[in-house]
Amino acid sequence: MEILYLLVPLSVFFVFLIGAIFWWSLRSGQFEDLEGPGYRILRDDDDAPPQTDAGANASAGPKATKVDSDQC
Repeated sequence: MEILYLLVPLSVFFVFLIGAIFWWSLRSGQFEDLEGPGYRILRDDDDAPPQTDAGANASAGPKATKVDSDQC
């Protein structure tokens, strides 16, 4: 019976904690657009975005060199 003195306040604390997290998610717009991400997956994006010289050079990374099999 003494465990109720711990469990009841603990459960009330968790109810308020979950309520605060839910309230924060509502206020921050987490539930604004529930269908948009599903439609974005289905959208056909065949056209590649244009690349600039700076974007192409930055994504190229270091050049790979060929290693002789005798060195391994």
